[in-house]
Amino acid sequence: MTGVLAAAVAVLLAVLAFFFYRTNKIWGGIEHMIDAAKEGVFLETDFDEGRLSRLESKMYQYLISGQTARQQIEGEREKIKTLVSDISHQTKTPIANMLLYAQLLEENKCLDEEAQNIVFQIEGQADKLNFLIQSLVKISRLESGVIAVRPEKGRIKSLIDGLDFEEAARRKKITFLIGEVPEVTAFFDEKWTLEALSNIVDNGIKYTPSGGEVEVSARDYEMFVRIDIKDTGIGMEEGETAKIFSRFYRSPAVSRESGVGIGLYLAREIISREGGYIKVSSRPMKGSVFSVFLAK
Repeated sequence: MTGVLAAAVAVLLAVLAFFFYRTNKIWGGIEHMIDAAKEGVFLETDFDEGRLSRLESKMYQYLISGQTARQQIEGEREKIKTLVSDISHQTKTPIANMLLYAQLLEENKCLDEEAQNIVFQIEGQADKLNFLIQSLVKISRLESGVIAVRPEKGRIKSLIDGLDFEEAARRKKITFLIGEVPEVTAFFDEKWTLEALSNIVDNGIKYTPSGGEVEVSARDYEMFVRIDIKDTGIGMEEGETAKIFSRFYRSPAVSRESGVGIGLYLAREIISREGGYIKVSSRPMKGSVFSVFLAK
């Protein structure tokens, strides 16, 4: 009786040992597959499907399908990159020629007032088309991942000092001021963040009447640095503040002004990719404050 019991225990232990061995082998294989996939070195040829268990086989098929999807996405990204580059290159020369011809006509003293006005309109529309194409190229590159926003620790004062709008403000007969900016740092991609801030400042100047003011300042918080861009422009209703960051959105109040409705959309895309955000407070005919929060 004792011998039978001992034999049964031995068989049970052997079964358990085999079970644990087999389980560890399966999980080890799956773990190896996942690690290879995470590191981007998962190869179909490294695994023999005929030797795989049912669970391993399912995981194998899943990883293969994921790898195929990633390859397709990468292929589409390369196509977009090529298309965007082609559009940028193919449109640059014709637009430059249009602007050159318009400037040459503008210098012609024989043109009457109506012809001069037409030339002025052509030049303005060519500038607008150029701005639109370049903005779309930037957005496409950001959204497709062709260009990545790479935040690094930098000085807020140096970032704000890069805003060059004195001449644009002078032409509009408004005042452009740099207010109080503390010596603090935050994480941001200098080139792209300057692009975002410039788009907001440009909007402020565009929609502020002569005699008004646009001021840029900054405040230090525990988790963020806040950059305020304050203007004394036309402002907007509270319900409109969420819409202005939509692509191609133009407020009915500014429909007659030049613009394509891309600048603020691009600004929010850039700041959000850096881990920051933008808040807006505004009142009709009282101006607006765009607050850009950058993570520290």
